[in-house]
Amino acid sequence: MTMGGKTVLITGASRGIGEAAARAFAQKGANVALVARSETEIANIAGEIGARAISIPCDVSDYGQVQAAIAKTITSFGQLDVLINNAGVVDPIGHLQDTDPVAWGKTIDINLKGVMYGLHAAMPGMIAQGGGTIINISSGAAHGPVEGWSAYCSSKAGVYMLTRAADKEARDKGLRIMGLSPGTVATQMQREIKASGVNPVSQLDWSVHIPPEWPAQTLLWMCTAEADAYLGGDVSLREDDIRAKVGLI
Repeated sequence: MTMGGKTVLITGASRGIGEAAARAFAQKGANVALVARSETEIANIAGEIGARAISIPCDVSDYGQVQAAIAKTITSFGQLDVLINNAGVVDPIGHLQDTDPVAWGKTIDINLKGVMYGLHAAMPGMIAQGGGTIINISSGAAHGPVEGWSAYCSSKAGVYMLTRAADKEARDKGLRIMGLSPGTVATQMQREIKASGVNPVSQLDWSVHIPPEWPAQTLLWMCTAEADAYLGGDVSLREDDIRAKVGLI
């Protein structure tokens, strides 16, 4: 496949899935906008990618910053074709009654409201241009509780419903909206989970986690018509048939 001439904005692009996705889309010819709070990291990655990449410092929990990031992307490259709402945090990890309510709320601000802000800011322009793809990074935690992850599970459940609601409202306007549930990925988030020692996920051996390049390749595949059957829902990278379709096995 080729993404030549297309423009992709990726939040949480300073590491992990976001960084791998930025590199994968650029390799297929896309213009990429790397968005994250980590200004130095995204600037370095964009510099390594080259002229088709820009870095935009942005806190996705601030709607004004999200709106400005999307506007800068469009100014730089002409339009926005793909938005990947990837930014997310897992903290605070701990039992609900012991969790700091302020920290709990900040996770909702980033993981859930940040996705809503991306959708809200990107959808009008995509509808006006006649189409676009929005992929929200989901999780198995969207569909079942995990001990110590009340904020993360709640936020991802909300993201799943946002995906469904946005698809219901905008599919007939030319938008392709879906989620990616990548499973456990060898990223910094998994290191934080392991360090917590809470719940069975923290006990997993590092070797069972998939590399971030796998979800990156899946995101590319999700931008093709082959993934249209999954509009309005989650693509689960735990499923062997999805891995086969992407070419991972």
